[in-house]
Amino acid sequence: MTRDHIDINDFTILVETCTSTEPMVDSCSFEEPSIGVAFYGSGNVEVSVDYADKQAPYSHTKGLVLSFYADENVKFTHKVTANRPLQCIVVVTALKNLEKLPNGEGEIFANFLNELVNPSDAYVEGPRFFMPPEMSNIVQQVFKNKYHGKTKMMFFRSQMTVLLSHFFGHIASSENEKLKAKEQDKLQLVKKILLENIDNPPSLSELSRQIGLNTYALKKDFKNLFGVPVFKYLQNQRLEVANNLIRNEKATVQEAAWHVGYDSLSSFSNAFVKKFGYRPSQIK
Repeated sequence: MTRDHIDINDFTILVETCTSTEPMVDSCSFEEPSIGVAFYGSGNVEVSVDYADKQAPYSHTKGLVLSFYADENVKFTHKVTANRPLQCIVVVTALKNLEKLPNGEGEIFANFLNELVNPSDAYVEGPRFFMPPEMSNIVQQVFKNKYHGKTKMMFFRSQMTVLLSHFFGHIASSENEKLKAKEQDKLQLVKKILLENIDNPPSLSELSRQIGLNTYALKKDFKNLFGVPVFKYLQNQRLEVANNLIRNEKATVQEAAWHVGYDSLSSFSNAFVKKFGYRPSQIK
């Protein structure tokens, strides 16, 4: 058994390989509630996830990508045999750390893996699929790497970022393919309406009525197509407009806040800091 354990920011990366001429079992669990994505290589190992009195078995895992939420009572078991060796990469973060992740990664997890961010059980399976060739090539390069020390850390950091990008990109593409062209046109119209009424946008029910799509479908399909909820998209656009106004000296902070529909300067400033990492008053 070979197990590399690397911490990068608030992510933990586990790279596990195991070959055995005799059947053996390798079990592991997490110390706290966590969200993870597992990428399985060519070993085709059998996996069992045990929690409470339930079990989730997985076989034919060659090339499988599996996202999941698991608390500290969930046990993952790999059954290794001579013709089913273990090759597995797991990228995991504690649920409590999502908001601390850099570069908006926590928001990406919340948008695409909402069922994992808000779990309904000790173990929740998220999206799973068999990886396309470009993802498979990255995984195989990880298992073949011969770097050490800081060079290995740099290599792992770059490859994990690429893997997660492919993972979320695949989910987004799959969801988009499910939307009919006519529905996509309606959702593009929603964006247009929001941008034209950025300071005083219509409510969800008003938007639904204008485009001819019920509120539930509007919320679900908008998020699937654009990656963020309707009013999170609006907030992002408001803050981008305000940022440009202040930076180009076309408005004061207070004027920019009013222009994009904020009545409270403190609410505007707090939202601005959360998005950009600095206060609007710090723009020079």
